[in-house]
Amino acid sequence: MRILIPATEIEEDVNAVYFLAKKSGLSKTKIKTAMQKGAVWLHTENRQKRLRKASRILKTGESISLNYDETVLLIDPPKPQLIYRAKTYSVWNKPAGVFSGGTRFGDHCSINRLIEKKLNKPAFLVHRLDHYAWGIIILAHSKKSARILSSQFENREIKKHYQAIVSGQVMQPCEIRSPIDGKEAFTALQPLISDGKRSLVAVQIKTGRKHQIRKHLSEIGFPIEGDRLYGSSQGNSLQLASTSVTLNDPETNKSVSFYLPKKLSPRL
Repeated sequence: MRILIPATEIEEDVNAVYFLAKKSGLSKTKIKTAMQKGAVWLHTENRQKRLRKASRILKTGESISLNYDETVLLIDPPKPQLIYRAKTYSVWNKPAGVFSGGTRFGDHCSINRLIEKKLNKPAFLVHRLDHYAWGIIILAHSKKSARILSSQFENREIKKHYQAIVSGQVMQPCEIRSPIDGKEAFTALQPLISDGKRSLVAVQIKTGRKHQIRKHLSEIGFPIEGDRLYGSSQGNSLQLASTSVTLNDPETNKSVSFYLPKKLSPRL
């Protein structure tokens, strides 16, 4: 069931849960759940933010919207695993199925919201990892560290390594430089092992275009196993993992590297 209530201006002060329950026909319990999971938005002037507080009294002139999708709200996301925790940032294994950021229908399946709740402190995204991939992801816990880490990613100062299982036998290293969506893109591929029909490969990227690795590997005839979107007919899940990240620690300014445990890396 999906119920959408566009931004509606409040004509007189009223409790948010009461207003949305009356407007949508949903129970107050379901409205509260939708609020907790990020499906309710408060609109003030040129800003909008998720509204989670059930006791919030809406003021005259404010606007509120609801993006209720029962299927989305019922999803129970897998739990991220901590790899390293500093004071102002942390490193996690993002499981496949967890998003990098929420949508208008909620954020309870996003890595930043999951970690925010787990650590009870702000969690800022500084880069993204494909919804269907798993592995290393960095989150900042202060605005200063978020700025520093985001700048490193934007300036391509961070080294990102991945591993994937692809269809076909990859015989030699190669580089793919074909543009994606009109923008430059660079992917380096290194074969690790093959069983003749599939290959485990190491991948390094210097740019971060959407689905870059998936597109580039498919383009050269080696689609990632489980990637139905880009041509694979094998496997049920995308076999792509972020296996290591090297960056300058925003607290010490020293180079540090983080690795996905080998037991969690792709295997033929």
